[in-house]
Amino acid sequence: MNRYETVFILTPVLSDVQAKEAVQKFKKVLTDAKAKIVHQEDWGLKKLAYPIQKKSTGFYNLIEFEAAGSVIAELEIAFKRDERIMRFLTMKMDKHHVAFADKGRAMAKA
Repeated sequence: MNRYETVFILTPVLSDVQAKEAVQKFKKVLTDAKAKIVHQEDWGLKKLAYPIQKKSTGFYNLIEFEAAGSVIAELEIAFKRDERIMRFLTMKMDKHHVAFADKGRAMAKA
């Protein structure tokens, strides 16, 4: 099992409830594929660096999870099929990245 993090941007025309429903949908895709969700963050509505689909803001979300490599293809297909997703990026975390993320969360709790 490798550890991954995915960041995706939802279209800003969604309500808060609709944005949370979309996040739950992608978490369900992961859990159905036997992935273990380690951490999830909602970064809220942020200004984009450049317009995407003529929109200048979007709802940012991060999900950190442990899964087999085959799960990534399923997740990215789900992202591509959903019109609410403007952009997404999934990265495999190496041991240094994992340690840094865990340390940062521990410091935030303290």
